Amino acid sequence: MAGRLLKVSSVAAAVVASSGFYLYNNKQLDPNDISLVRFGRAAATTAVISYDYMTSLKHVEYGSEEYWALKSQVHRRSAERLRNLCCANRGTFIKVGQHLGALDYLLPEEYTSTLKVLHSRAPQSSMEEIQQVIREDLGKELSDLFISFDEKPQGAASLAQVHKAVLHDGRTVAVKVQHPKVQTQSSKDIVVMEVLLNMVHWLFPDFAFMWLVEEAKKNMPAELDFLNEGRNAEKVAVMLAHFPWLKVPKIHWDLSTRRILTMDFAEGGQVNDRDYMRRHGINVNEISQNLGKMYSEMIFVHGFVHCDPHPGNVLVRRCPNTKKTEIVLLDHGLYQILLPDFRLNYCRLWQSLIKGDLNGIERYSRCLGAGDLYPLFACVLTARSWTSVNAGVGNTPVTHSEDVEIRSNAALYLPQISDLLNRVPRQMLLLLKTNDLLRGIETTLQTRAASSSFINMSRCCTRAVARHKRSKAQSRARRLQITMSESLTLWQISLYELFLWVKGSTLGGWVGSLLSCLHYTH
Repeated sequence: MAGRLLKVSSVAAAVVASSGFYLYNNKQLDPNDISLVRFGRAAATTAVISYDYMTSLKHVEYGSEEYWALKSQVHRRSAERLRNLCCANRGTFIKVGQHLGALDYLLPEEYTSTLKVLHSRAPQSSMEEIQQVIREDLGKELSDLFISFDEKPQGAASLAQVHKAVLHDGRTVAVKVQHPKVQTQSSKDIVVMEVLLNMVHWLFPDFAFMWLVEEAKKNMPAELDFLNEGRNAEKVAVMLAHFPWLKVPKIHWDLSTRRILTMDFAEGGQVNDRDYMRRHGINVNEISQNLGKMYSEMIFVHGFVHCDPHPGNVLVRRCPNTKKTEIVLLDHGLYQILLPDFRLNYCRLWQSLIKGDLNGIERYSRCLGAGDLYPLFACVLTARSWTSVNAGVGNTPVTHSEDVEIRSNAALYLPQISDLLNRVPRQMLLLLKTNDLLRGIETTLQTRAASSSFINMSRCCTRAVARHKRSKAQSRARRLQITMSESLTLWQISLYELFLWVKGSTLGGWVGSLLSCLHYTH
């Protein structure tokens, strides 16, 4: 293995040397624009990380306390090197780093906590670059399109940044402008990642992260097409129009292109900002419950899922007119469309997980490609221990010790998790990321132990399965029977929800105290 690493290191050194010579003779170029430089930087980082893992743990007994303490240090150093690489190469590298940082229950904590900062370390394009993109795509100067255009961006992401502007008719809009070099660099960056990940797999056969490259290959072109993002926004707005508390900013198509997206400007605080919610009198439990309703509907009923719910993309506010609490959903570039068979198996798997039906868990996990790793798959999907899965995740509250156990297991079972992620359908990967992002929000809001999320999931799964059965039914009587069964199940779920509400209310406390007194008296 040392010989292999020497070859990788030699290649990296040669590339870096070539890059330096090239730059010396082309002094006007920005080093970050040159593919050779970006590849050399990535190859060198990969070689250093690989060498660290190979040598640091070589003379330590596997499984000892010293081994795990040392491995944690190596994880931390490697994560910091990876973060620095992402910040240096920017664009696609930051996007992939953000993806990894969201996988709280799939990767070691040292990686996820270190890479999370990439959400706030995205690069900014200069005002000159922004004006050039607008000039090229819309054919006009800023002054011809807007009365005012804030030079300081409202936010900068890996692929674009957003500026607040005012149209000539007085409407305030948000203008999302793509970083000018991302389009040309993204496809080359993905090739670089593919080559380097293959090298890592060659050095460490147990770790196969090619799913990461496959996802980037598939999703990056869609995310770089802002017209596609606008269409997604309009589709989800119509699809979830029955939720009056959900707001999706209106798209201004006359001021939108593949690299520019103009939409109504939305005020609000980030969904994980408890201080903002307290100042504005926003009920944390209501927000968490509505977020669960929204995503259960997307995943189980429609199979059209917004897959980037990090806090910057989910705002909360009080409507200035109605004074009611609203959720504003932003950034619609990354959606997953679930195939009908996959969605139904996923529904049935969650129904089994909520009830603790082990036969159903095994059956539908296998249907989703987990094979003999179905126990690990159940734990990864729910971020719960196997003990909780056995009892039914809807029946056992989350505890801090269990949460710590699951996060620790992400480091212990990394090879098995890697194998699992390469087995399951590609559709599952973004769902796992989405699950982890939503769990992260619930953890921050301190609502993860609430049963409302499972109640919402149960409702949506029941509706989805019943709709599928009706579509297959051959007679009106059979369809009526399915509808009656669906209505009964939904009524039972509502009754259970009412019971939990009464139990947690003041009235429930009084009744409980009264029953305790009566029991003590007798």
